[in-house]
Amino acid sequence: MSGYSFFQRFPKVFQTHPMLGRVLVVCAVTAVSGGGLMAFSDARQKSMYAKPSQGEFKKKKVVVVGTGWAGTSFLKELKNPSYDVHVVSPRNYFAFTPLLPSVTCGTVEARSIVEPIRSITKKKSYDVHFKEAKCYKIDAKNKKVYCQSSQDKNFDGKEEFALDYDYLVIAMGAQSNTFNTPGVMEHAHFLKEVDDALGIRKKVIDAFERASLPSISEEEKKRILHFVVVGGGPTGVEFAAELHDYVYDDLVKLYPQSKDYVKITLIEAGDHILNMFDKRISAFAEEKFQRDGINVKTGSMVVKVSDKEISTKIRATGEVVNIPSGMVVWSTGIGTRPEIADFMKQIGQTNRRVLATDEWLRVEGCDNVYAIGDCATVNQRRVMEDISAIFSKADKNKSGTLNIKDFHDVMDDILERYPQVKLYLKKKKMKNFAALLKNTQENDQNKPIEIDNVKKALTEVDSQMKNLPPTAQVAYQQGNYLADCFNRMEQCEKNPEGPLRFRESGRHRFHPFRYRHLGQFAPLGGEQTAFQLPGDWVSIGHSSQWLWYSVYASKLVSWRTRMLVISDWGRRFIFGRDSSKI
Repeated sequence: MSGYSFFQRFPKVFQTHPMLGRVLVVCAVTAVSGGGLMAFSDARQKSMYAKPSQGEFKKKKVVVVGTGWAGTSFLKELKNPSYDVHVVSPRNYFAFTPLLPSVTCGTVEARSIVEPIRSITKKKSYDVHFKEAKCYKIDAKNKKVYCQSSQDKNFDGKEEFALDYDYLVIAMGAQSNTFNTPGVMEHAHFLKEVDDALGIRKKVIDAFERASLPSISEEEKKRILHFVVVGGGPTGVEFAAELHDYVYDDLVKLYPQSKDYVKITLIEAGDHILNMFDKRISAFAEEKFQRDGINVKTGSMVVKVSDKEISTKIRATGEVVNIPSGMVVWSTGIGTRPEIADFMKQIGQTNRRVLATDEWLRVEGCDNVYAIGDCATVNQRRVMEDISAIFSKADKNKSGTLNIKDFHDVMDDILERYPQVKLYLKKKKMKNFAALLKNTQENDQNKPIEIDNVKKALTEVDSQMKNLPPTAQVAYQQGNYLADCFNRMEQCEKNPEGPLRFRESGRHRFHPFRYRHLGQFAPLGGEQTAFQLPGDWVSIGHSSQWLWYSVYASKLVSWRTRMLVISDWGRRFIFGRDSSKI
């Protein structure tokens, strides 16, 4: 009878708490799309690489600087045991940064989105040596990195050390860009690290507690409970939405006397928020925020931040407006870390914002130094720089004249080496590179192809090149790609698989890195999310929110973090967000 009674009560639980059913859906999707496949992949790939015997050869020393998305994905996918791997980072964990806005409001706990680096690397078929330290100098000439312990004081008194390397992987990320705005460093909160999210969470609770004191005037309450978010990108918008839900779903129930004083303002220098998304998403976000009472100020630039107010300049009129504020969260893009800026000076890249790499993620001007993630960008080679070499490579008979047939052997290599050509053909609705060449011959298809005609046709091609966005998705793919190159380094040295070297003989060792955009989310609060896929596919609403839950749960780095985050979501659905100050 007890078993029968259980089955009678079981469906009623879901009727009483409908959110439990949704949580189970997320768990099921996570199990199918995430961990099971990862476990199968790990087991399969481990068998591909046999651990070399002692003394068989000297291992190449690989130093990885940074444990963000790029560095961690590189470590996870590096399978070849022929390397001696050393990791340097001021934090001994990987943080799932897309959920940092959720941490600021207690939707997800900080411990749920971090995984120790030692836990990630402990199952490797080789040793990974981790040093909790900050890399403050890179010496590419002598192949050394200089580090300083991130501990307040080491037990043996030694706080600095140097590591030599055979290969260096720079994955240090970037810092928040303040644009040298006065007062930002002193009075604004950033949202780049876990500590930043915890600091914001404490500040929000402090504001409500202070506003509840009987000695505080009404004007002061309005100032204290005015939360200003600077930056209308994905992070700023998601934080504003999370903060709104936190305040009106949870905090006003605990602080009912403060409800009428709360105000959230989002400041964006551009004409619209979420400029990198489809216009439909941007318009929907602005309309929703207006309905929710979030004040969106577009066309405004912040010129100064103080402890009690923020000064903005209206771009259209030039008028400077002072706005009283209790907390300012700064989310306006990324800037160069001092260590990277110093390294760029050493190698002659002083006129750039981030490190420039070639299409194989190797730092330009440095042998055996790679840079991935937000600290670097791929400097795609221009096709016009090599057009003469391409003609020479296609002219195998050295006749000085070419036709379409002569180009057949190099067409695929051109498209792979210069992806902007493919984008140009797509824009012009041409089927292939041969169609472009035919256009240069006008009506006479038997007429030899002249280099000047092709140069004229390709003048617009290089304008199609775009820098990669500084997102977790790009960093993750770069780490995976570079690990795959390291896994097959010896194999590809003997049998190069990349495109032709147009200025030299032979082929490049590897296929160049190509970023594959898989879509992007923009959580807008109220259990609504905007989702955009490549092309013109846009989804906005509650269904996209559940897709967001499923995708993010599957992308978490371990089963431990998956279970913790899903349980945090379930706890929030049932009990609300935690407002205690610890």
